[in-house]
Amino acid sequence: MTFKAKSLINADDTVFIFIDHQPQMSFGVVNIDRQQLKNNTVALAKTAKLFGASTIVTAVETESFSGYIWPELMDVLKQDPIERTSMNSWDSEELVAAVKATGKKKLVIAALWTEACLLFPTLCAIEEGFEVYIVTDASGGTSQEAHDAAIRRMEQAGAHSITSVNVLLELQRDWAKRGTYDGVMAIVREHFGAYGMGVDYAYTMVHKAPQRGEYPHKVVGAAAHEHA
Repeated sequence: MTFKAKSLINADDTVFIFIDHQPQMSFGVVNIDRQQLKNNTVALAKTAKLFGASTIVTAVETESFSGYIWPELMDVLKQDPIERTSMNSWDSEELVAAVKATGKKKLVIAALWTEACLLFPTLCAIEEGFEVYIVTDASGGTSQEAHDAAIRRMEQAGAHSITSVNVLLELQRDWAKRGTYDGVMAIVREHFGAYGMGVDYAYTMVHKAPQRGEYPHKVVGAAAHEHA
């Protein structure tokens, strides 16, 4: 049995909100490597989908400034973004209505930029009684100082900082949950670096599972070695 603590996020009581993961917004991010930012955000979206959590995606000034949401993210979420003109997505009646229609009070939010598009709706949602979890490594700011200052301000207001891998493990919690186990391992191996490499090693070298690549590594003509 998995204990459903109020202090932990659960798929059935949480809404995932992806805000402005668009090219022009990405260009301004300097506190995190942009490829790592995309990797973490896509992993977060895959996590939400794997566990059947509600998702909302929103974009700002798409065709006049920001560009289309990353195709890798759209291919996971497969839903039409809520279009806005405001920096504060909580000013969008359509977005707020979509959030409230879920009936859920926990929000996991990732956004570009941290100091505006994450900060503003987080503060507003907290004021309206929502519990907000800010995904710090799927969000980015125009400087390290701007990102860090915004994170501190949100935490001081009651938001909880969390990372993309933290979300994945928090929703799984028990390795006996076989329905999502393989999906979790797939996300880990594709998106989480040394952790994923370690899983591949354990699967193939310890548990003797087949290699997962379409073109597996064939050891040909290897000399025999003895290892101490």
